[in-house]
Amino acid sequence: MHRKNVLVLCEYGSLNGGERSLLAVTGGLRAAGYELQAAAPAAGPLAGSFLQQHIPVMPLDLHDAQGRRLDLGLCRQRISAAIAAAKPDLVHANSLSMSRLSGPVVAALGVPSVGHLRDIVNVTAAVIADLNRHTRLLAVSHATHDWYVAAGLSQTKTHVLYNGVDLARFSPRPPSGCLHRELGLPPEASLIGTIGQLGMRKGLHVLLAAAPIVARAHGHAHFVIVGQRYSQKQEALDYERQLRAMAAAEPLRGPVHFLGVRDDVDRLLNEFTMLVHAARQEPLGRVLLEAAAAGTPTVATDVGGTSEIFPPGTGTALLVPPDDVESLAAAILRLLADAELRAAIGRAARRRAEQVFDARRAADALAAHYRDLIA
Repeated sequence: MHRKNVLVLCEYGSLNGGERSLLAVTGGLRAAGYELQAAAPAAGPLAGSFLQQHIPVMPLDLHDAQGRRLDLGLCRQRISAAIAAAKPDLVHANSLSMSRLSGPVVAALGVPSVGHLRDIVNVTAAVIADLNRHTRLLAVSHATHDWYVAAGLSQTKTHVLYNGVDLARFSPRPPSGCLHRELGLPPEASLIGTIGQLGMRKGLHVLLAAAPIVARAHGHAHFVIVGQRYSQKQEALDYERQLRAMAAAEPLRGPVHFLGVRDDVDRLLNEFTMLVHAARQEPLGRVLLEAAAAGTPTVATDVGGTSEIFPPGTGTALLVPPDDVESLAAAILRLLADAELRAAIGRAARRRAEQVFDARRAADALAAHYRDLIA
């Protein structure tokens, strides 16, 4: 079998949801006959993760030493040079921003391409025009698809492809107590976890506003925050300071734990009493897929593609409106008070993950898109 070469373009060297979703399907793509190579920043954990999967990495830096993106023309020159060096059968731009940067480049070079839309953000007509230069566009949810088609994206080029999760790595397991021991907490402590970047879009301030309500009603509640801030913008710095100030004020001084970035999320999910995801927008939250696969009962805001993971009436999660402190606190307290409900939600969520969000299914679907475009 002649193996086809796919060049994956990544703008950032960090490991966030979009990068982890790609890494989850690389084995399946290789099994389907595709050889991957990546063009990505040499610094950061992403390059190392590619190399661990035997995917060669071509250094591609589109930002200066201060983290500011280079001039648009220079970015496109570097992307063009990477494609020329790799000589791929197909180019896969793995984010909205990289899809925008590379759209005119791949069109000029005449290389088949995929632009992967993993965010829901406001975009200009110029961005839409650049995205439409790709041969095909993949949206991670129907909510994402509809958002951009309404803004002018080509409906005929745009397809929905759900992300997948490794159902063996993320699976229901009895808690071991390791996180209680790490934090020095008694076994009766309830661990309310949240995972994601420390950014306003993730709604962590809403969770920390609801936390005092929960803490007063449930004296053993502890809040575990996994993730870090990546943006260097002043508003992002101010936001993290706000979060830490909220956590340091009574009655939260002590029950809030910032763990930073962790590489054992699969293990942590089994230790949480529940996952709470207070995002203000979410195309198809990766941590929600992982929590579903782990059978971790979840409270989440009903935004973006979240209801596609946890459809109404399926008993797979408790969904609440965004920016609603009282509703969020009430849902958390409802789960804390009902162990049988937590178990039922966990079982239903795992079934949903098995039916729809298996990484093998996602890899097969992505391989089919590659096959169509290369043919």
